[in-house]
Amino acid sequence: MGFSEFLRSAKAIFRITHKSDREEFGLYLKLVLLGIAVVGTIGFFIKLVGNLFFG
Repeated sequence: MGFSEFLRSAKAIFRITHKSDREEFGLYLKLVLLGIAVVGTIGFFIKLVGNLFFG
């Protein structure tokens, strides 16, 4: 992919994107926080089990 092709595709992406409204932003924020909580919880339990068996 050359630089001019990259610029063309970047221009096309910017044309179809839009700024999120408050409701949409709130939904994305909730989903991201939920994902962080799930990954953190899984990591916590893996660490806990590892400490119980190998600590």
